[in-house]
Amino acid sequence: MGYIATGLAVYALLVGVLFFVQRSLLYHPNQTVPDPVSFGVPEMTAVHIPVEGGLELLAWWRAPQSDDSPVIAVFHGNAGHIGDRAHKVGDFLNAGYGVLLLSYRFNAGSGGSPSEANLFADARAGMRFLKEQGVPEERVVPFGESLGSGVAVAMAAEHRIGALVLEAPYSSMTDLAQHHYWYTPARWLVRDKLESISRIDRVTAPIFVIHGERDLVIPPKFGRRLFDAAPEPKEAHFLPEAQHNDLIEYGMASLVIDFLDRNLK
Repeated sequence: MGYIATGLAVYALLVGVLFFVQRSLLYHPNQTVPDPVSFGVPEMTAVHIPVEGGLELLAWWRAPQSDDSPVIAVFHGNAGHIGDRAHKVGDFLNAGYGVLLLSYRFNAGSGGSPSEANLFADARAGMRFLKEQGVPEERVVPFGESLGSGVAVAMAAEHRIGALVLEAPYSSMTDLAQHHYWYTPARWLVRDKLESISRIDRVTAPIFVIHGERDLVIPPKFGRRLFDAAPEPKEAHFLPEAQHNDLIEYGMASLVIDFLDRNLK
């Protein structure tokens, strides 16, 4: 009985530690303040978008080159910074699209802290910025990468956007946490649930999903689960050789542009 009690105590301690450090496992703040020129997109301009509490979000912005061009609002993943996504938006810029690359409040020296509520608040600030630039909601295309897919789905459910693009998405953070921490009751411990699957049915715009079949960070079964729950019209590409961070190398930008050309008129 002593061994059992000791084992249970150790297990309880492990679960407790995971609960208290979960946000440090999920979010990886990066205080780099990148500039567009250094990352090969000199046509973009660094701007600062205010949010509550006197904070400002760093963003890069390039307006659309025509009134009927889409505007891609990129909500990136849990690590790195917006400069690390510059190579993903080059083809969109070349196509004349508007592009907003938005940092979160826990990056680029903004001074904030990460949470689901704060992610959504930051994204709403980005959507307000686009409105202030005169961009109609029906031209906006939230583009959610990995963690940011949950943010993009939430924005698409709240606004009458033109289309929604999801790169390596998940059904919910609770599903993903239970997958990676299968030996714990992770589903019941997650603070930032990011339940995309409960929001996706409120999206009224065309939905595009792209995922790598070799993705070990967010296994494709979670992207499929979300796609299956999504309303029509929708389109998915599950790329046999792609992993988590290399979808751009397998033609992602061209696939997205083709999708938008066919669906966003």
